[in-house]
Amino acid sequence: MKKGAWIFLLALLVSCVTEMSEDDKAATLLSQIDSLYNKGEYRATLDSIESLRMKFPRAIQSRKHALHIWQEASLRMAQADIASTDSALQVVTRMIGQESNIYKRNMMGVKRDSLKARYEAMCGVVRMIRLRQKESK
Repeated sequence: MKKGAWIFLLALLVSCVTEMSEDDKAATLLSQIDSLYNKGEYRATLDSIESLRMKFPRAIQSRKHALHIWQEASLRMAQADIASTDSALQVVTRMIGQESNIYKRNMMGVKRDSLKARYEAMCGVVRMIRLRQKESK
């Protein structure tokens, strides 16, 4: 009985050491992720986080930190997309009023509708990210 308990404790200790070493191994990649995020390179940040998840599935603390960065980078990308979509929507809306050719005006209307749909979808993405951030706090 004592021998079984010692084997169990030894196995538990080895598993704990393995988990810490996974976080230690992931530390370099995590610092790179932080650096990319701080530079504003959000797509590269998200790609690096995916790499971290694949390479170090047991690095729990690193993955928790990366999740926070993932949400922030996704939020920033969505907000930038909203801003550019809104600008394009305003330009197309102004051009519709100035266009005399019915065909071109109708095609601009289609583009306007597409931009509106994209704008609303991205606003929904931002709402969902903020909701997830509130849930995780």
